[in-house]
Amino acid sequence: MPDLIPPQLRARLKGIQISARQTAGAQGFGLHQSQNRGAGLEFSQYRAYEPGDELRQVDWKLYARSDRFFVRESERDSPLDLWILIDTSASMAQEDGARPGWSRLDAARTLAACLIEVALRQGDRFGLAMIGGEGLRVSGLGAGARHRDRCVLELRRLAAAGAWPDEARLRPLWEHVAARSLVVFLGDTFDEEVVRLAERLAAARRDVLNLQILTIEERDFPFLGGHRFRDPETGEELIADGAAARDGFIARFAAARATLAKRLAASGVRHVEYVLDEPLDLPLRRLFSAGPIA
Repeated sequence: MPDLIPPQLRARLKGIQISARQTAGAQGFGLHQSQNRGAGLEFSQYRAYEPGDELRQVDWKLYARSDRFFVRESERDSPLDLWILIDTSASMAQEDGARPGWSRLDAARTLAACLIEVALRQGDRFGLAMIGGEGLRVSGLGAGARHRDRCVLELRRLAAAGAWPDEARLRPLWEHVAARSLVVFLGDTFDEEVVRLAERLAAARRDVLNLQILTIEERDFPFLGGHRFRDPETGEELIADGAAARDGFIARFAAARATLAKRLAASGVRHVEYVLDEPLDLPLRRLFSAGPIA
């Protein structure tokens, strides 16, 4: 069975580092600064000595200058808790005529595998939540190569079907995704329920990122002549002439995407788009790079 991450893509992942704006600071050592103070690797601040502090934390050079005891505090480097939420509703099965055999779900599967590989390299914990017509399926938090392999098996089993489940069926998600976790949504973000869940998670102190997967045909609308357009989740159909509908569709779709981006930004959710003909590392660089990326 082929690797979910092609060798060329795997090589480009070396320059990506997953980071969060707020990290829980749990047991262990990773690459992320936590909210906890202690004997770590990065100097944070001085504070007055208190009974019980270890003498090795006292800055003796500062004591010689001030005749007072001060303790050096550092920020602990702690593992990140990464949750990858994947939309597996029917619309994720959509492929492009320009790239047959490659669907939104295929892209989400490989993007999730890339995130897991980077998290493994960083010593982070990672988990999967797959949401679609079957409801919610969770592969809990874990770390290490064995847990990576379990998650990859889950990714290989994914199938797109049905509609996004109602809120009641998603309640167990809150038992898994703790406050200050980093949450990455992978999906088309067309359902209002998806946007509301992202907003609720962000309001509940989760660091939320949304990666919207779009098709080439949605971006370019290359249709000519009469076409029957069908919603894969509702079954609704629209018959229209492709050339006549193109300009109106592109304008409305661009406006809807801009509105979504502003709405998510207002809730503190980082948002990027990915189109199926783009390199798969590009959206990850857009999410986690500090500098401008084309």
